[in-house]
Amino acid sequence: MAGIHITDVESAINWWRERSPSPDGITACAEVRALAEVYALMVYYHEPTCDEITMPARARQAWLDWYATTPDAPCIAICSTSQGDAQCKGCGRTFEEVQHWTGLSPAEKRAVWRRITQEGTAWRFNRYAERARAASGIDHPPPEIFGTTAARP
Repeated sequence: MAGIHITDVESAINWWRERSPSPDGITACAEVRALAEVYALMVYYHEPTCDEITMPARARQAWLDWYATTPDAPCIAICSTSQGDAQCKGCGRTFEEVQHWTGLSPAEKRAVWRRITQEGTAWRFNRYAERARAASGIDHPPPEIFGTTAARP
């Protein structure tokens, strides 16, 4: 099982803070408190990931609720693994990741998203992202994939 990266926990906290803001500027909603406890332990113990299976149930559910708002697959419908490439030029996933995507856990999918975003070599992060921005008239870079609140298609 993959671990949930601290940046995803932080993104979930921020998503919940925006979704359910503090009424008095001090108290936080139950989801933020549950995730903040996990986040604090990760920081204290210098752990970059937490185990998705042993994560407290309330924190895991809050994280999963945030996860449901993120894009599922990085596919851009240009799959070079079907032509024999070990890693897709379009999305950056390996052949195995493409083949087993539907069987991956949410944390495993986020680990793949993190890797391909950090690598930034897939067409989805350069050539086609540039074309999409040009076609829409947007001249600024796209938002970071971590913490996005765009709904899944």
